[in-house]
Formats: sequence, C-alpha cells, structure tokens
Amino acid sequence: MKGLELNSIASVGLVLGGATGIAGTFAPSAALRGLLWGIDGTSLTIAAVLLTLSFLRAGHDLVAGGFLVFAFGQCLVLATAAMPLDAGAPILGAGAALWAAGLVLVSFPRTLPLFVRLLGLAAALLLGIPAVRILLGEPVNALTQPLPFNAYPVLVATMLGWVWTLWKRPPATD
Repeated sequence: MKGLELNSIASVGLVLGGATGIAGTFAPSAALRGLLWGIDGTSLTIAAVLLTLSFLRAGHDLVAGGFLVFAFGQCLVLATAAMPLDAGAPILGAGAALWAAGLVLVSFPRTLPLFVRLLGLAAALLLGIPAVRILLGEPVNALTQPLPFNAYPVLVATMLGWVWTLWKRPPATD
C-alpha cells in the first residue's frame, strides 16, 4: 500500500473514531453508546496500526512504537464498548494506561509539531490519572466526571493534530 493511501485510511479512521467516540459519550441509550463506541474503537485501532506502519517506514521507531502501544490500549477499551459502564471499568483502566503510555511515546520525540505533541502529553496526563485511580480500585468508569470524561476532547484534538500532520508531511514510501 502506498504511503498516501495508508495515511488517508488512517486519517479517516482517526476522524471517524473521534466523532463516534464523542457521540457515544452523549448517546441516549446504552445500546447506541455501545454501537458508537464499537465503531470508535475499531476505527481507532485500524488507524493506530496503520500509523505504526507509516512511522516505522519513515524511520521514526519510537513514534511507531507509541502508536502500537496506543492500538493495544484501544483494543482493550474496545472490549468494553457494549459492557455496562461499571463492569468494564477495570478493562478501561488498563486500556487508558496503555493509551497514556502510547501518547507519551508518540509525543516525546520531536517528530510531530510541538502543538500536537503538547496536546498528546496533556491527553496522556488526563487519561493516566483515571487509569491509576481505576487500577487502585476506585469507582471510576468511562463517563466519570471530571476525568476521564473531560480527557476525551483533548484526545480527539490530539488525533486531529495527527491527521493534520499526516497531510503536512510527506507520506512514507513502500
């Protein structure tokens, strides 16, 4: 697959995932929330894996590894999409921990623009806090306010920064 095609599909996955993830957060029923979060999780997993390939081909191994770790976290979060919020919380905690770790790996090197990296680090912090709380056994679920509820817009902004970056930098080559 050519680099432009890879980046195009990844971009669509990031935008679709971000939109359906936020929409699912405000869904009026658990069934609709599960469907939207299922689309979100699937789209973001595909996008993160394709970004892994793109950045690996471009020689940015640490960023590629970060996208792979992010994909692993997204797979865990996807597993909770149709679960009752409290029942899925422990899996969400593990997924959010991997999200945060992946975001740090993607954002630490100077590969992406500074504003995208800062958004990624902010999202990592905002997702890392509830991950730690969940892993410590506190009653936190995906819609707990202020966190992780208010972390999602920062995560989506980061993903939109990734999309912007994909269109500003040359695509990886085969």
